Amino acid sequence: MKLLIHICCGPCSIYPVRVLRDDRHEVMGFFYRSNIHPFTECLRREETLKTYAESIALKLLVQPGYEIENFLRNVAFREAERCTTCYHDRLTTTAQYAKKGKFDGFTSTLLYSRFQKHDQIRSIGEAVGKSIGVPFYYRDFREGWKAGIEESRRLGMYRQQYCGCIYSEKERYYRQSKKGKLPQPAGAAGAQNS
Repeated sequence: MKLLIHICCGPCSIYPVRVLRDDRHEVMGFFYRSNIHPFTECLRREETLKTYAESIALKLLVQPGYEIENFLRNVAFREAERCTTCYHDRLTTTAQYAKKGKFDGFTSTLLYSRFQKHDQIRSIGEAVGKSIGVPFYYRDFREGWKAGIEESRRLGMYRQQYCGCIYSEKERYYRQSKKGKLPQPAGAAGAQNS
């Protein structure tokens, strides 16, 4: 199959892209930018992904622009359900690009993360795929979580400290500050939540 894979960051792409290629799929990446805050963080993740994609000969589409205002408008007063909105936005945009590019299906590295709402991602992906007319390719990539982390560390990749949005940034760093721990400066190695 010719698949378009939504990629949230370089480290999260390692295992899913490898597995899809091993299964003989033709894979192209898509980086969605508009949910990542601040913009400097978005650029850092994008650059890490571009460098990695080039090293493995992965073609990559990058969402043009930076529509953080739309993301914030969509989740304002619904912060508790922000992930649902974010999943829907990212998967819908990916499916639209997949349809335009005549891909056989689309998927997401969100299915790799142990921190994401896996069943919800699958449900939204399948519904979006049906409505747009491009099948959602489901695969549970979480089995490769540890291998992907180890490989990203071996490669010295930038590993973000929070999922992406301003709310997840607050949850990550505000919780640390309440425990008396200072946040690590941007670029410090650590656990990844995307």
